[in-house]
Formats: sequence, structure tokens, C-alpha cells
Amino acid sequence: MPPLLQPAKSLDDLHKTLSPRPLITPEELDAFYRSQVNQVRGGDIVQRLELELRRAFGALHYKVFLMSHPGVGKSTELSRLIQHVDNQYRAIRFSATADLDPTNVKPFDIVLLMMIRLAEEAAKPVAEGGAGTPPSEAVLREIWDWFATESVLRTRTTGVGVEAAAGAESGIGWAKVLSLFARVKGEMRFTSDRKQQVVEYRLSRLSSLIDLANRLLDEANAKLRGASDREWVFIGEDFDKPGIPPEIVEDLFLNYANVFELLRTHLIFTIPIALGYSQRGVRLPCPTQSIPDTPVYDPSQEPHAEGRAALRAVLEARVDPQLFADHQMERLIVASGGNLRDLFAAVREAGLQASLRGPSHRQIGREDTDAAINMLRLEYTRRLGESPYDAEPVPYDEKAKRLVAVYQNDPNVAVPDRVLYSLLRSRTVQEFNGKGRFGVPPLVVDILKSQGRLPEDAAGGII
Repeated sequence: MPPLLQPAKSLDDLHKTLSPRPLITPEELDAFYRSQVNQVRGGDIVQRLELELRRAFGALHYKVFLMSHPGVGKSTELSRLIQHVDNQYRAIRFSATADLDPTNVKPFDIVLLMMIRLAEEAAKPVAEGGAGTPPSEAVLREIWDWFATESVLRTRTTGVGVEAAAGAESGIGWAKVLSLFARVKGEMRFTSDRKQQVVEYRLSRLSSLIDLANRLLDEANAKLRGASDREWVFIGEDFDKPGIPPEIVEDLFLNYANVFELLRTHLIFTIPIALGYSQRGVRLPCPTQSIPDTPVYDPSQEPHAEGRAALRAVLEARVDPQLFADHQMERLIVASGGNLRDLFAAVREAGLQASLRGPSHRQIGREDTDAAINMLRLEYTRRLGESPYDAEPVPYDEKAKRLVAVYQNDPNVAVPDRVLYSLLRSRTVQEFNGKGRFGVPPLVVDILKSQGRLPEDAAGGII
């Protein structure tokens, strides 16, 4: 087995197996994915999404927004979903941060990217997952003409409009449209040179673009069904990443909600949990599904044995347990509050601290773990500040009172309000099993204890 797909055997190899990058390939999933986490979360979200997609096949367009706290593993779960439905669906996966300019993405960018990726994927041979043929001449002509009409606005951008207009008299071939697509993709990733008048013009023609996209979708689906009895499903990811300004996310999913409603395709997009929990969340155009957190304590603040065991299984798939001194793996698991990204980051930091102490230190000791936990505690302290999605600022005193109430299992905390939403968005309150049970992460328990808001001997903190 290649080194990347087996547990790290030394501190120097931790970064190779504890990457925050999601699991994508079947080999990565086989090596590192552990299903125990789903069992303690209260269910496997992939099973639900798979069932919904199979029911929609050939009949409806299944559309859903997937949300969770960052670091729970949405992208990895989507990789599993893609594999599970491979006999009925061909997935087109794209990233808001890698394929678009996250600081300036517009709704037409998403539609154009979906069209471009669809045309490219459909043109691939059937053996490679495509339909074996590019779009028809009629659709290619429509795509070409859509860009040609804006050429009068351009004086200096990427040259796309000028090129389209210049070729309007001649035949439109697949190679020519591919060249156009390459220019458009470059423009979508680097928007600084895009003129405002072009943006305004494309927004004014968004309705015609959606109509064109739907004609392409209809044709591509018919071809794929004929070639392999499959349908296309779009997986749009990373719209919940911090690099996308909140106002852009709201503009995409609320002000231009009709884009997602009108496209005739299956789609699953990840959105910020902050948006889903906001007062504006009721205006989202698609239903939402969430992935709950993994518990390390139960409601009575006793250790959650199954949750910790599941996290241990995930970690041991990536790191040889012999790299930890006694009890240090358990301490890092508890400190993570069950969040996989925080767990991997804490273990990497602890390993780095051990390496810095000299070559004689081949294990992560208590002082290394303490240093990693202190860094993570500082991050949680920062999260208790204001959120950009708060409709109005929530003073820390109000947050602290609610945290204490959550810790004490006050039944009134299950009624959502702006304070609870703020805490959920910042991941300083956890949600378990999708049944309205909330909890306080261990590091936040420690913070409340240090402030005298909880007794010094209160359970539920770092061990």
C-alpha cells in the first residue's frame, strides 16, 4: 500500500495522512473512511441523499443544499454519494473557490461554469463517463451567439466577445467553442479585468442564459441516457468557505434563488450553516440537509464512549497509535469536540511540537498536547465574537448565559432565537442527531470555567 494510504508511522509523516483535504478517490475512502462516525451522528446522510436521487431518476429534478459545521466532512460524504449512485448518475463536481473568483462570483458565472463543464464532460467517450458526443451544432451556435451579442460592449477584456463576433459568419465547430470556453473559464477565475458594463449586461440577460442552459441540459441528459442510462448531477462545493464574502453568498442563494429553481437538472450545493440558520434561511430556494456533530460527551456530561471510539477509529486509520504517549490521543479527541478538521489540525500541531523538542522525541507527549489544545482554545475564544451573518450584534454576555443554559440542559434552549443561531453558526454550540439536542464543546466549557460562569469542577471539559 502506498505510504499516503496507510497510517503515519513517524512524526515526520503526519502531514501526509492528516491533510484537511477531503477524501475523493475510492482508494482514499477505502484507506481512511470509517463508518462508525455516521452511527453516532444518528444516521448516514449519504443514504438519504442516495434514496432521494434514485427516486428522482427519470422523473424529477432533485435539488438540495447541504450544510454542516466546517470540518465535519461534507466533501468526503459527497465523494461517497457519487460512488453510491454511479450506476445511475454522472456527477459533475466543481468548487466555488478553485473554479471561480470567490470574492466576486456572480450568478451567471455559476450557470456558465455548469454549462461549460457539462459540455466538456458530455463530449468524453462513454467509457470515461461521457455521452460520447459534444453538443449539437444548433446548441453550439446558440452558445456562440450568446457571447457574440455582448462584443459591442467590450473594448478590452479577455477578447471573448470580439472572437465570437468575428466568427459569427463561419461554421461553429466544437474546437472553436472549446477555445471560447477556455477564455471564459479564465475570466471567471480572475474577474479583476471584467468590465462592470459586461457584468451588468450579463445580469440583464440571465434569463436567456438560463433558457440556453436548459436546452443544453435537456440535450446532454438525453444523450447520456441513450449512451449509459445515466443522468447528470451537479455537485457545487465550497460555497461555505470563509473566503467568500457573506454578501456574495446571500446574493447568490437568496436574491438570485430563481437560478437554482429554474435549472432543469439535479444539483447538490454546499452552503454556509450560517446562512441556513439565519433569519433569511426560510427564503432558500431548495430544501436543506445537515450533517450533525459527533459527540464526545453525553447530555449528562459523561464520556460518550461510542463517539470517542468512532473518532479514534478515524484517527487510527491515519496515524499509528504508537506515536502517542499514554492518554494523549484521547485528550486530543476530546479537545476537538468531535470535529474532524480540528482533530487533524490538533494532532498535526502536537506532532510538530514534539518534533521541535528534538529528534529523541518520537511520541506526542503531554506538553505537546497541551500546546496544541491551547492553540485550539484560542480559536474557540475568537469564535465567540460576532458573526457576519448576525442580523444584529449579539453581546458576549448573552452568549455566555445561553452557553451555560445549554450546558445545564435547559429545555428552553431548543427554541431557536438569534443567540442560539449565533452560537450554532460559530460552532460554539453543537447539534447532535438532528433531534434538537445541543451541547457545548469541551474547550468552550473550559472557557466558561475560567471565567467563573461554571464551577471549577464542572465536567465536560478537557481531560
